[in-house]
Amino acid sequence: MNWGRVAVIALILSAAGVGAGVWYAQTYAFYEELDPATVDLTAVVDGQQVPLSAGDIRAIDAGSAPHRWRVCATLDEPLPEGAELFEGATPTYGPGWFDCFDADQIGHDLEAGVATAYLGRSEIQPDIDRILAVYPDGRVFGWHQVNDKTPERGVMD
Repeated sequence: MNWGRVAVIALILSAAGVGAGVWYAQTYAFYEELDPATVDLTAVVDGQQVPLSAGDIRAIDAGSAPHRWRVCATLDEPLPEGAELFEGATPTYGPGWFDCFDADQIGHDLEAGVATAYLGRSEIQPDIDRILAVYPDGRVFGWHQVNDKTPERGVMD
């Protein structure tokens, strides 16, 4: 028996097992689909949180990190006047199985002006804002994004 081969095979199998475990953890293990009735959709209007009425809600979250929240929905009414725009919105990728949320398409639509980004909630957790991309037809997609800490924004550590 060649112990060198046994060691190499053991290393390869261990690496494959660890890789599969990491993939599973990042894609499935920590995510859970949220009950639509528990999803808190709000917009910042004149500095105040205003609840939004929406249907067709699909949402996911994970307690392991604050940036894993995603939502796809349809607004029942347009956003209220004075809803705060959000500059620099960058949709973050979710797991592939959450197929209603396409970060690439949302990002392109924001750049092209097809959708508009609004602040859904400031400091949902320290250093994290909730962002909503709203389309003229009422579709809305939300995610959490690390916020900009600048004096102009009024947020500094």
